[in-house]
Amino acid sequence: MAILPEPPKTVGESIPAHTPHAVSVMFPKWQDNIYYEEGNPIVTSKMECGYPRFFIHPFIQQLCDRLVVKFGKPGDSGMLFPSHKVAEQCRSFMKRYYTQPTGTIRLAEFEITPPKDNTNQLQKIPIHIVLFPKDAFPIAKQFWQHSGDIISSRMAEYCLRIFDEENEKKKQNENADSDLYQPKKGMGMKSRSRNHYSAAKSKQPASPPKEEASVEQNIYLEERYGRNLPIKFTNSAKIALRRRIAGVLTSHNDKVEASEEKTSSADLEQQRQMRGERNIKGLSEEDVYLYPCGMSAIFHAHQISMISGDDSLKSVCFGFPYTDTLKILQKWGPGCHFFGLGEEESIDELEAILESGERILSLFCELPSNPLLKSPNLKRLRQLADKYKFLMVVDETIGNFCNVSVLEWADIVVSSLTKVFSGDANVMAGSMILNPNGDYYNSLKEALKEDYEDLIWCEDVVFLERNSRTFKERSVVINRNTEALCDYLKSHEKVEQVFYPKYTCNENYEAVRNKTEAAGYGGLFSLILKDEKSAQQFYDALNCAKGPSLGTNFTLASPYTILAHYTELDWAAKYGVCRYLIRVSIGLDDRDKLMEMFKEALDTIEE
Repeated sequence: MAILPEPPKTVGESIPAHTPHAVSVMFPKWQDNIYYEEGNPIVTSKMECGYPRFFIHPFIQQLCDRLVVKFGKPGDSGMLFPSHKVAEQCRSFMKRYYTQPTGTIRLAEFEITPPKDNTNQLQKIPIHIVLFPKDAFPIAKQFWQHSGDIISSRMAEYCLRIFDEENEKKKQNENADSDLYQPKKGMGMKSRSRNHYSAAKSKQPASPPKEEASVEQNIYLEERYGRNLPIKFTNSAKIALRRRIAGVLTSHNDKVEASEEKTSSADLEQQRQMRGERNIKGLSEEDVYLYPCGMSAIFHAHQISMISGDDSLKSVCFGFPYTDTLKILQKWGPGCHFFGLGEEESIDELEAILESGERILSLFCELPSNPLLKSPNLKRLRQLADKYKFLMVVDETIGNFCNVSVLEWADIVVSSLTKVFSGDANVMAGSMILNPNGDYYNSLKEALKEDYEDLIWCEDVVFLERNSRTFKERSVVINRNTEALCDYLKSHEKVEQVFYPKYTCNENYEAVRNKTEAAGYGGLFSLILKDEKSAQQFYDALNCAKGPSLGTNFTLASPYTILAHYTELDWAAKYGVCRYLIRVSIGLDDRDKLMEMFKEALDTIEE
């Protein structure tokens, strides 16, 4: 079981503390969250990191700044992406929303090639930067945040180290080439334009040529709790991850050899014959796709829905979701119907729309939802999907497959692996699973051939595989801790309401809850106190890590509505998301200490 780090105390410290690639940041006081949302340097100037889709990691910022100096023009800004395709998608998005341009949007690309005798077996590392006028940065940031197709901070750190070491060598060697960036022969402007741009896009400035640099660099892996693996295990780690996510990682195949590049046909067929942890037959690791983060999986679930179906049809966002899911459905494609309450009456409304003759492309929902922990009636929604021929996409991040079985009711299941699957809060990743028994399985497989790119950085894969080995054991402890605490809070006189699947839409949750002793209600809940002053007093006194994200091995709290909907608080309130709602993710803490910590925080609330 994981060793829990002490929570940081100072605003802006990484969570976990002293972790270069942490995915959360400490906001110890309620007001810190407001300062952050308002961009006040009282907080922002002290931030070592943040949640990577919202706060661009310092390593990525440093790498981007160096490339803007090299490839940009005065007044330019830039943003890095993991592939040419994603960079082009960003440019298209920006051209759509950058309505009063003060300059052009361009792409620059090059490659870093480790030396041939390098034992780390890394291939060429492509760098893709979108360049644009500084006033367009907020639009580029929207694409980064919504799509989730972001680059890894570990990749940026690796590239910076290569550049720094190469520059140091040049200082020591008078005969060294004066420029790290040397054009590769045969890749001039003309050939790049011919290879990567259609005639319709010929008016766009051509990208600088791809470039190559060979340097000596040993792979570095950040050490966390004494765990360190060489990069040669990346491919086998991906195999283990896909098996674990599919629920077909058994004692027979849990030790994937480093040399194993591909699973045999016989092993795949054996997986399909199993009724694994997801409680369906026909599923194999080949039905699992890995993404840079959970939002990327959601973004691409929508993309392949449009590729495989009628992209003129709207989608449905059912229930109040995590903020960017709704933004994706609104900003890509023809828009969506939003049923923010996500209750039985909402299904009645949806059914009336369908009965009127309007068709829909897909329905997206969470089980349970974030932050209200509502569970939709999946079985009734599935009946509508079958009758009216639309896709169902279910986000299982909060429920997780240790607790709930949603794949049999969905066509696609997505999840943020950054959360409880990892637990250590030091790596970003997401997953998508196709239901092999669904009516749209074959068409979705075909769409993924067109859409899918493996964009996870090798070091991140290794960390995620190591972290997730204890996923099931951790889930059991977290379930029990959270249920005990929520039972206590629900009966406390100072607590107005607790949102938790045991009490919230429980019938719908129980309908898909696993019939095992280990299955519980997950580690997330939200609570409301009598007013904002009480919420602030409670939050400020709570002696745990406080910042964005969830599913961590340690308890983590945040004033969710302030962080996620600060510019639309009244709108969120219409759907029951109170301005002073506090969301709490419970970890592996000692239960007695956990209960005492919450009791002490509640005791600070003035009557």
